Amino acid sequence: MIKIALIGKPNVGKSSLFNRISRRWDAITSDVSGTTRDIKKREVLINQTPALLIDTGGLDDATELFTTIKAKSLKAAREADIVLYMVDGKTLPDDEDKKLFYELQSSCPILALVVNKLDNDKSEEEMGWEFSNFGAHNLFFISVSHNRGTKKLINWIDSEIPKEEAPELELEEDDEFSLEDFIAPEEIEIAEEEESNEIKVAIIGRVNVGKSSLLNALVGEDRSVVSPIAGTTVDPVDEQFEYKDKLITFVDTAGIRKRGKIEGLEKHALQRTQKMLETANVALLVIDSSCEFKELDEKIAHLVDKFGLGVMIVLNKWDMAMYDYEKSVEKVRERFKFLSYAPVITISALTHQRVHKLNDKILEIYDNYSRRIPTSKLNEAIKIANSRHHLPSDNGQLIKIYFATQFETKPPRIALIMNRPKSLHFSTKRYLVNQLRGFFNFEGTQIILEPKKKKSNEDYDS
Repeated sequence: MIKIALIGKPNVGKSSLFNRISRRWDAITSDVSGTTRDIKKREVLINQTPALLIDTGGLDDATELFTTIKAKSLKAAREADIVLYMVDGKTLPDDEDKKLFYELQSSCPILALVVNKLDNDKSEEEMGWEFSNFGAHNLFFISVSHNRGTKKLINWIDSEIPKEEAPELELEEDDEFSLEDFIAPEEIEIAEEEESNEIKVAIIGRVNVGKSSLLNALVGEDRSVVSPIAGTTVDPVDEQFEYKDKLITFVDTAGIRKRGKIEGLEKHALQRTQKMLETANVALLVIDSSCEFKELDEKIAHLVDKFGLGVMIVLNKWDMAMYDYEKSVEKVRERFKFLSYAPVITISALTHQRVHKLNDKILEIYDNYSRRIPTSKLNEAIKIANSRHHLPSDNGQLIKIYFATQFETKPPRIALIMNRPKSLHFSTKRYLVNQLRGFFNFEGTQIILEPKKKKSNEDYDS
């Protein structure tokens, strides 16, 4: 697989470009120099061509640590097939950048100079000729944050990757097929779904984690009663407003206690909460970051899977957080492994810190939750995944995936038409799901794979 390395000094936008190309925002980005220290790799599709994308640490000699990071980054670049040397277009090029670029020219098969942070034509005109002094054969002016020029860069990368014919699925001799050849029409019903302009968002969590404060912050008024007394909210409170042509309905649910402590009105509230979750689309799982996570947080999180919701993990009370960002995210990923696909956002509902970012993220999650992948693209992704890691046999019997089709959204459900559906191990399902996440943006939503057999009336594993 072709290796593509992003290299350059600290804070030139390597991790942002890494996120943009991979379509997953999992490389931490910040204005602090040296945020990226280790080599980060991800399998990506450049247009429809698979490649390995490598994000490296900044080239800096400020400290012994940075010198080590620089050495690792240069080593990764020299082992890559294509190298994108990134510079900051808002500052004049320096001699160190030129020196490193010239060194890489002699060792890298394909090298491009990528000038980032040029947000408009005027800045490109002003700074463009400064960077032409590098003598780069491949020169690109982009702005990752404005998604300016990145498509041209990606198309160039694609043109430089040698193309191989996509691996074909192993088919039996008479396997000229269509979907009807593999399954009886009644076995998979493609859901007819009406387009809806409304998104129903449930705010869930333990008592007193700040759900009501969050609702008030989101809608800009004291819609929900806020009190330090645990259990103040005893019935779902909803508020509706328009945002970017979508009608978002937020519902502040009653806080959930341990079963033995639920009494009186709270029993009624819990029933109403679960009833409301049956019709919700996206859940904001609110967790108190000022204290250790509780076992009850984990149990509440399982409601997301139970009701098939899109999800975002919201660490509230960030102004009083116990740990820094990296440590907090690490603890979230350890505790909520089954929600590994959920984005994590830190906020303070009290001070409104970062609350404004939630609405855009909700729209993105809802789009992913509602996404339907065309059958041709889905099967191409399954082919590539299968070529990377062949399906294990079942007691010497070959397992084959003949066809894949998505038959439902909210959340996405995909049928795998197979010769031995009951033999598809859960670990292989997990591998296929992870591969699909690499090809398509399903952040914030689960993907359900349902193995099914050729024209058969058996009951299948799901």
